[in-house]
Amino acid sequence: MGLEAACQARMGRASAAGKARLEETDLVFRGEGDLKFKVPLKDLRRVDARAGALYLEWAEGRAVLDLGDQAARWAEKIRSPPSLLDKLGVKRGQRVSVVGIEDREFLDQLSARVDDLTRGRARAGSDLVLVAMSDRADLPRLLKLREAIKAGGAIWVVWPKGSKEFREDDVRAYGPTAGLVDVKVARFSDTLSALKMMIPRAQR
Repeated sequence: MGLEAACQARMGRASAAGKARLEETDLVFRGEGDLKFKVPLKDLRRVDARAGALYLEWAEGRAVLDLGDQAARWAEKIRSPPSLLDKLGVKRGQRVSVVGIEDREFLDQLSARVDDLTRGRARAGSDLVLVAMSDRADLPRLLKLREAIKAGGAIWVVWPKGSKEFREDDVRAYGPTAGLVDVKVARFSDTLSALKMMIPRAQR
C-alpha cells in the first residue's frame, strides 16, 4: 500500500516517536528506543480512527498511532485493501493476455472483469500481458511480448518467490535489452511476486 508517516505511537505504558509504514501485508512501526512492532494486517481484530488517532488491536496487543488527518485514510486502507486485479491495473474494457499462469481463482476473477481475455499467447494490441517465468532462459521472451503490447501497455512478469534460478534483479537487468523499464513490484500471491515492465516514454 506504501503509506508512511512520522508519528507518535503508544503501546501499553510505552510511548515513542518514530515512523509507521503500511505495507502490502503488514503494518510496521519503528520508534525511538525499544518501541517497535510489526503486525500482519490479517491479524488485526480492530481498526478504528478517532480524533486523529489510529487504534489497533490484535491477539498479542494493542497500539495507538497519532496520525492526525491521515488516520481515517490509513484505517480505510487497512479495512479495504486493493484487490490483486486493482494492484495489477486491470480495468474493464482492456485487452488482457495471460501466458503460463494457471491459477484458477485468479483467472476466474480476470474473466469476470474483462471481456477481451486471451490465454496461452500474447495477443497483438494487448493493454496488459501477464506472463509466468521461472528461469533466466525465459527472459528473451520479453522481446516478443513487447511487440504485443500497446505503446502505453504493460507486461507483468510473475515468478516464484525465493527462487535462486530467477530473481527480480534478473528481470530488471534484462529490461533494457528488451526495450523495457521496470516501474512497479507487486505481491501476486503468497508464493509469487510480479514486476511491471513498460516501454520507456521516450520510445512510445
